[in-house]
Amino acid sequence: MKNQYQNPLFSSTKLFNARLHLANLISYFIFFVFGLTFGIIISFYLKDMSLNLQVTQFSFSASTSSTPPPLSLSLSLPPPPPPPPTTKTPNNTARIGLKQYLQLPEDLMHDMNDKELLWRASLTPKIHEYPFNRVPKIAFMFLTRGPVLLAPLWHKFFKGHEGLYSIYVHSDPSFNQSEPANSVFRGRRIPSKEVEWGNVNMIEAERRLLANALLDFSNQRFVLLSEACIPLFNFSTIYSYLMNSTQNFVEAYDLPGPVGQGRYNRHMGPTITIQDWRKGSQWFEMDRDLALEVISDEKYFSVFQKYCKGSCYADEHYLPTFVSMRFSEMNSNRTLTWVDWSKGGPHPSKFIRTDVTVELLKKLRSESNCEYNGNSTNVCYLFARKFTPHALDRLLRFAPRIMQFNR
Repeated sequence: MKNQYQNPLFSSTKLFNARLHLANLISYFIFFVFGLTFGIIISFYLKDMSLNLQVTQFSFSASTSSTPPPLSLSLSLPPPPPPPPTTKTPNNTARIGLKQYLQLPEDLMHDMNDKELLWRASLTPKIHEYPFNRVPKIAFMFLTRGPVLLAPLWHKFFKGHEGLYSIYVHSDPSFNQSEPANSVFRGRRIPSKEVEWGNVNMIEAERRLLANALLDFSNQRFVLLSEACIPLFNFSTIYSYLMNSTQNFVEAYDLPGPVGQGRYNRHMGPTITIQDWRKGSQWFEMDRDLALEVISDEKYFSVFQKYCKGSCYADEHYLPTFVSMRFSEMNSNRTLTWVDWSKGGPHPSKFIRTDVTVELLKKLRSESNCEYNGNSTNVCYLFARKFTPHALDRLLRFAPRIMQFNR
């Protein structure tokens, strides 16, 4: 009798059973791993659901003083966000057209800080052809300590020319006197800061005036005036001269000596060199393109903020230097505001009541032999300063007839 272990059939059966046993072990292991994984996932899900339910119950309990409701297993979705508010225009409609977009408030006060204002004013359309009828205006910008001291004279100057000008007043923030209801200066004061004359914050005030004026797309020429300025011609003459001019009027010249190049700080280099340094009057007239460049300048203005201090007098050097360096081809290098330096000293002469005569006003108007950049002109100045409030009564008596106001 043969040994059963030597039987081929028995050996094959044993091998088949061993393989089947191994397959069963692998299957059991896979089911075990799957079950363990599924259990872990379910455990985390139940914990997260329990935590959410507890938070929901706690929030509900904190918001009411009554007994909290029994815990429910039903999960509620958060409420949908409220719809965005609808902006209503003054005519109570939800649509905003070009007219509403361009409409400016009568009162110039706003809550923008300087950084926000300069950024907003620097936005300008790339398309030069406007999609609406636009009458170009002159922006008259008054830099004052308080009120416009010669306001009655300016009232006569502006009378009858509504729609052709805009007015902006930068006064000391402590000044809170209101203008009469019929005054052209009423509501024309812009948000201001304290100004130290000659300091760099004087330039900040000028840029603030320009930025506010640039918000009105109709403003095409910008004139900076002091509280002591008077017009030398009627409105029509000044309007025609400026609107037909292709030049800007920023006085700039190279002056050796302590009050010129002597005020230059070598730390301004290499951005601004001694060869770039210019001096001039702060009272300017410029077009819209140059005004946008002035309020957008960060490179050169930051140098003046940092290094033009003490006796530097930024108001006499920033614009002359900046415009000469960047836009000399657009500039006439002269001012349109006359002052009297004949008596010498750091400040021009003041004109009191007895100084104002018919002869003086005619003389200022008859300056007609000015030459600049190789060109001659029959109009040297459009404005003059410094006239005190004591001179107002004589100005009101002589100026309207000599300057032909309301014509």
